Amino acid sequence: MASGGLFDLDKLEADLAALESEMVQPGFWDNSEKAQAVIDQNNNLKKVYDSFNDLAAEWENLSLLNEMVKEEPDAELQAELEEGITAYQSKISAYERNILLSGEYDHNDALLEIHPGAGGTESQDWASMLLRMYQRWAEQHDYQVTTLEYQNGDEAGIKSVTLEIKGLNAYGFLRSEDGIHRLVRISPFDSNNRRHTSFASVEIMPVLDQNTEIDIDESDIQMDVFRASGAGGQHINKTSSAVRLTHVPTGIVVASQSQRSQFQNRDTAMKMLQAKLAHLLAEKNAKELDEIRGEKSEIAWGSQIRSYVFHPYNMVKDHRTGHETANVQGVMDGDLDGFIDAYLKGQLGDDDTTI
Repeated sequence: MASGGLFDLDKLEADLAALESEMVQPGFWDNSEKAQAVIDQNNNLKKVYDSFNDLAAEWENLSLLNEMVKEEPDAELQAELEEGITAYQSKISAYERNILLSGEYDHNDALLEIHPGAGGTESQDWASMLLRMYQRWAEQHDYQVTTLEYQNGDEAGIKSVTLEIKGLNAYGFLRSEDGIHRLVRISPFDSNNRRHTSFASVEIMPVLDQNTEIDIDESDIQMDVFRASGAGGQHINKTSSAVRLTHVPTGIVVASQSQRSQFQNRDTAMKMLQAKLAHLLAEKNAKELDEIRGEKSEIAWGSQIRSYVFHPYNMVKDHRTGHETANVQGVMDGDLDGFIDAYLKGQLGDDDTTI
């Protein structure tokens, strides 16, 4: 098994050496938040490096087992070899998924926002189904999920939710989910059992580190405070500790209710605002690039990236890659890796940098 192509083992070793050198410098802990970010980055790179070495060692073992079977056929060894190859192929697929991530912020944590489209209860219920889907996906990948902002729907579902998903490559994987998601089903809210189409938007942004330059003028920010509430409408704080920030020049609104104090929630909301402004800048740059190329991509409710059909047949299809599956329940339970893989592989031919 050899390294190369998208995976540069020499660069990875050099990056690890540079981080380890930085960690032993005097004054490293003067800025504890920055120091922790360096440690996290070092630990994440070590996981990638160790995974590569583990795969290389496993390949050697499988090769040896294969030679033994060829020299002296044995049914038990043959079964062991076949089982090992199947498991190894699964590990290789997971590893390839990781090395496909080459964007500037792909290794960062992610902010995930869900907003229902027009349609009241139908769309709000669909938004809550998507929320569960992404929570299940994150759990399956051992990511840490924190709910930063949550608004209940009028009768069911949610009006909006913002999650912070922490872990290596969280943004790189989830950026494939950014866009409009369409649901077709027999509505549980329609007494006539008619088929309904619902929409919800999913927005994915990278959590930026302290070194990222995003200038925000304090005079451009309007702050409101309110009492935080959780699922079911209950108030989770007796004081107005939740914070909502409005960036007046762009109209961007962010809110945080996950922390205990107003100060902490404002700090979290500022990080969210920084991420949104960076995302907005990236979209502007991408739009300008499309105009140069003569490409047009309207962002509207009709331009969904994926359709989830529960009736009259079962199918989830991504309209960008063509990847589809009839296992609707599996997808709704968080099985999104097939869609993510197809999207990332499709990005290999793109020359522009993805934020």
